[in-house]
Amino acid sequence: MKTRIIVSAILLPIFFVILFLLPPVVLTLVLSVICAIAAYELLHATKIINKRVLVYTLIAAIFTPIAVYMSLAFHIVTRTSFSIMTLITLLLSIFFFLICLLLVEFLLTFKNKKAIESGKQLKLIHIPISLAAGMLIPYLLSALISLKCMPSGHLLVLLPIIAAFMTDSGAYFVGVTMGKTKAFPTISPNKTVEGCVGGAIAGILGMLIYGVILSLTTPLIIIFPALILYGIIGAIVTESGDLVFSFIKRKCGIKDFGKIMPGHGGAMDRFDSMTFTAPAMYLLVILVPAVIY
Repeated sequence: MKTRIIVSAILLPIFFVILFLLPPVVLTLVLSVICAIAAYELLHATKIINKRVLVYTLIAAIFTPIAVYMSLAFHIVTRTSFSIMTLITLLLSIFFFLICLLLVEFLLTFKNKKAIESGKQLKLIHIPISLAAGMLIPYLLSALISLKCMPSGHLLVLLPIIAAFMTDSGAYFVGVTMGKTKAFPTISPNKTVEGCVGGAIAGILGMLIYGVILSLTTPLIIIFPALILYGIIGAIVTESGDLVFSFIKRKCGIKDFGKIMPGHGGAMDRFDSMTFTAPAMYLLVILVPAVIY
């Protein structure tokens, strides 16, 4: 616990500076590195040991956030409405090359008798896993870049961070102190109903407190009912994301995806819920604005 707190005290200010103060390109580069590490951890956890597949997946994980940023930058510079088409073109290009390389690798493994005899050949199920690690998860996390590139994006990009952090913290402390009823014993034995409720309440409170801070320190108009909705949905998707990846870890027979952050596990362990929370907050900002300029 002590190690966990120390690491958080070091990393949180750094991440805050990247999100709040530095330009979107810095966030893009950092996110590309995080996605590459997370992709490696996921492939390692699912026993995909083919080195070429690993390289293909890591390259895709690195370039997917860059593709999102490039499409947004193109839109900002040219002031055209073709950013969506640019993004689709870039992502389809990455997907096409990745799927082709994976299929070729899948076919080539059948020529390797040693791999077949040892059971280490690339399996068909490994292809969607590699696609998820190399493209899907990086694309979902790239919603942070999309938020950052919006007007007042340095404020909006903190929404998923607050939702995830407050929900996780509330669920943990309420679960430890008051948790008695198991919520999902077959997926995550430590999660309790009380912890889930505490996480939801903390998520809503976190959003409301952030709204008060924005209303007092900026000229922006804050819609508090919308922030309550953000808190509710943020808590649901945060806890859902945590459960999904807990299920994956349970199926893989591991406690953590990695050990890059002492007390926290790997990059995938820290950004598992953010994979769901970031795109959810991005959609809410577009569909149900809580901040009026």
